[in-house]
Amino acid sequence: MSCMPHLAPWRLCVAPMIDVTDRHCRYFHRLLSPRARLYTEMITTGALLHGDVGRHLDFDPAEHPVALQLGGSEPEALAQSARLGERWGYDEINLNCGCPSERVQRGAFGACLMAEPRLVADCVRAMQDAVSVPVTVKHRLGLDYDESYDFVRDFVGTLHEAGCRVFIVHARNAVLKGLSPKDNREKPPLRYAEALRLKQDFPDATFVLNGGLAEVERCLDWMERLDGIMLGRAAWHHPDILAELHRRMAPDEALPEPGAVLDAWMEYVSVQHARGVPLHILVRGALGWRTGRPGARQWRRMLSDPALLRAEGPAVLRRAWQALA
Repeated sequence: MSCMPHLAPWRLCVAPMIDVTDRHCRYFHRLLSPRARLYTEMITTGALLHGDVGRHLDFDPAEHPVALQLGGSEPEALAQSARLGERWGYDEINLNCGCPSERVQRGAFGACLMAEPRLVADCVRAMQDAVSVPVTVKHRLGLDYDESYDFVRDFVGTLHEAGCRVFIVHARNAVLKGLSPKDNREKPPLRYAEALRLKQDFPDATFVLNGGLAEVERCLDWMERLDGIMLGRAAWHHPDILAELHRRMAPDEALPEPGAVLDAWMEYVSVQHARGVPLHILVRGALGWRTGRPGARQWRRMLSDPALLRAEGPAVLRRAWQALA
C-alpha cells in the first residue's frame, strides 16, 4: 500500500528504545497506528554475527514498515548485519549515532561516533553497498557541552556526501561523562531550531525530529515544519498518542475501536504466551494505553501484578478492561 502524501514514509515514527520496543511492543503499536514507522531496539553487530540471529531479528509481518537499528562502528560488520536485516525483511537499516550510555561508549559506537564523521561515512557506504533498502542515521546535535551548529552541520554534511539522505535528529547534545542515559534524554536543552537549520542547509535530505515531543498539537506542528517526527517515551507512557495522531493525519481512514484493538491484542498475546513468552514481557507495552482515562491506574496495577498474571494468564487483559468500565 503506498502512503498518501501526508503519511510519507517517515512522517510518524516510534523510536528505538532498549528494553522497550521489542517485537511485542511493536505489534501493539501497529494495532494503534496502521502506518507509523516502527524501529527495533538497538541491536549490536556482535549480537547478530555471534548470537542467535532469529531471536534478535524475527518479527511479525504486521509490523511493516519496520526498521532495524544497528549499533556498531566497523564497516564490514555493519555491512554483514545490514545484509541479515534485509534478508529478514526489514524496510530500513538505521545506524545508532546517538546513544550515550557508558556500555555503548565502551563498544566505541553510539553517540561517540559523532566525533568520527569519516568513520561513520565509511560505515554508511558499506551498508549502502550491501543492501537495497534505505540506510539512515539517528544522531544528536552535538557532544558534551559544545553547542556549535558547525559541528552537527559538518557531521551531516560528511554523511550526505556518502549518500545518506535520511537523518533522525534527537535535538539535544549527548553528554558522554556525568549524565545517565535517563538524564541525557531530559537535561541537555532541546534545540529544535538547529534541526530546522539542517533542513535548510540540506533541502534534498529527509529530517525527522526526535526529543521532547509529547503533545498532539506540537507533534502535528513539527510534522509540517520538518519531514516527520519520532516519538520515544511519549509512545511508551501514552501509546494512544499514536492513534490520536493517525486520526488527525488521516481523518478519512478508519481506525479500529479500542475494543477491537483489545480483541486483536488478546489474540496475539495468547498465541505468544502459548509459545512460552512470559506474560509480563508481552503486556508491558500496553501498560500506559489507558493513561489519562478513568481506571488507568487500575489497568496498570492489574497488568503489573505477578500473582494475577500467573493466575489468569492472557485473560487478565479482559478482566483489566472490564475493571475500566
